[in-house]
Amino acid sequence: MKVKIEVRLKPAILDPQGKTVLGALKQLGYDEVAAVRVGKLIELELGDGTPEVLKARVEELSRRLLANPLMETFDIHFDDAGA
Repeated sequence: MKVKIEVRLKPAILDPQGKTVLGALKQLGYDEVAAVRVGKLIELELGDGTPEVLKARVEELSRRLLANPLMETFDIHFDDAGA
């Protein structure tokens, strides 16, 4: 089963990387871009297990390692074929 985890800063947290990207886009002439938030995408390929157990494990590892719960949120997307 394949899974994607999207990790983003919480809305109240400043995003200096997003601000830098926005500045670069403006310099390149992309004036229609009003705001940028930068996150990260983590892709996992999981081995055997029931969908319920694998989903619980991915939730756990996301909370424990992949996202900082004080500053970030995460969304988990499972491959339709394996979910």
